[in-house]
Amino acid sequence: MSVSTDRSTTVEVEKEVQDDVQHGAVEEPQAAQHDIGSDLEKHLSRRSTRKQQLAPEIYPLTDLENNLVGWDSQQDLSNPRNFPESKKWLTLGLVAAITFLSPLASTMLAPGISYASREFNNTSAIVASFAVSVFVLGFSIGPLFLSPLSEIYGRRIVLNCANVVFCAFNLGCALAPNMPALIVMRFLAGTGGSACLTIGSGVISDLFPVEQRGTAMALYSLGILFGPVLGPICGGFIAQRADWRWDFYVLFIAGCMLTAALMILFRETNAPVILDRKVVRMRKELSRPELENILTHAKEATSKSRGSLLLQGMIRPLKLLFRSPIVFLLSIYISFVFGLLLLLFTTVTQVYVQTYEWDIELCGLAFLGIGVGFFFGIVFVARTSDATIIKLTKNNNGVYEPEMRLPTCVFFGFLIPISFFWYGWSTNQKAHWIVPIIGLLPFGFGMMGVFTPIQTYLVDSFPQYAASAIAGMTSIRCLFGAVLPLAGPSMYKSLGLGWGNSLLGFVAVAMIPFPAIIYKYGGVIRKKWPVKL
Repeated sequence: MSVSTDRSTTVEVEKEVQDDVQHGAVEEPQAAQHDIGSDLEKHLSRRSTRKQQLAPEIYPLTDLENNLVGWDSQQDLSNPRNFPESKKWLTLGLVAAITFLSPLASTMLAPGISYASREFNNTSAIVASFAVSVFVLGFSIGPLFLSPLSEIYGRRIVLNCANVVFCAFNLGCALAPNMPALIVMRFLAGTGGSACLTIGSGVISDLFPVEQRGTAMALYSLGILFGPVLGPICGGFIAQRADWRWDFYVLFIAGCMLTAALMILFRETNAPVILDRKVVRMRKELSRPELENILTHAKEATSKSRGSLLLQGMIRPLKLLFRSPIVFLLSIYISFVFGLLLLLFTTVTQVYVQTYEWDIELCGLAFLGIGVGFFFGIVFVARTSDATIIKLTKNNNGVYEPEMRLPTCVFFGFLIPISFFWYGWSTNQKAHWIVPIIGLLPFGFGMMGVFTPIQTYLVDSFPQYAASAIAGMTSIRCLFGAVLPLAGPSMYKSLGLGWGNSLLGFVAVAMIPFPAIIYKYGGVIRKKWPVKL
């Protein structure tokens, strides 16, 4: 183990920079300032090589003279940023897989809820809708304590424990003896399944530098948004061909397989937690109890007890949500759009059964329009997100700002109300069944183009507390997702499909300026009025 003082740290960093210069990675300081835009473009293009990367980040190293424990060297492989690229993407792939399964579970029951209601003698449409959406209510509660716990105790243990809860209560849903039991089990399964929705964003912040997060977040968002689309398709066929309970048996089996894979292959990525464990080990090895974590020692001076750290962590998502106008405005926007998605999942089946006389097993296919929109949306975002940053960074004298993630959101935002006007009036007039399906395609395209950049923006704006920032947004987003579908049946009954969906479209139009406002004023807000965490 190498231990460096301030002087040796400087020498080591200088040596690494010299090595990078010899390999063509770093130019002279003056030239680097002018060429940072082109360097970024090379790095983000597929033509880049290992020798054409940006100047490396400088990580804090161990300084025993000042009782601080950091990384052993700039290339320390225990630092998540230094993990091999294959390992980074494998880790993200595993997290993205469980993040696909959990949202899939949120809607998989939707086509089969009529069978469950018949078995349990339930005649209330609101109770049936709540049995589907209550899973998302668990998504709203879980992140408020699971995400802060991951920032204190580590991503790995919290995610694995939450996944076990998710699997266990999906099995409970399969064995539920009545409707109240099914609702309770769905809520608890959703609470366990919520961990991946926010911890995944923290993992991206842990592993990837800024210039790679756009692609990483696009891959991660696939599961969050595609899962609910494929859920009704799979659930409809399973419920009609086998039994609605088999929806949950399938989820239980798949969840156990992914949880086992994560337990074996997922390595801790939270840098402060990794160094905390290193501090504990070095205190014993060197008999120096005064050693502290170089990343957190300043904060530990004001808060030493685990209890106070846990309390701070629990209220951090709420602080970010309600004290940061940035997080609050963008969360309201994303929450409404997500509520629209869940409203569609709980009502489209009924529309196609009553209006077009489809069988239950076919109703899941009505969501293909949203799914195709998601697919084209994620391709578009993945190809344009980094390109937008390149252009805006060049125009800003080579200085990157997180707000550069947001300009495209305005364009995508216009597509969301278009879908609701199209879908609402085509079903109201009983147009051909393909017309409303096509009408939902812009919604999927637009939602992906709004959701992914906003999530990436929050990760970039609050990198150390990315999981908490996403937790605050996820909490209110899923609360909308659980409540808004409950208003669907009564709204459509009073206004009809045409004006009911038009009302939602008009609200969506009113929210389009939200990302533009944050794009223009977000940097000023972040710098002048930072949230004290």
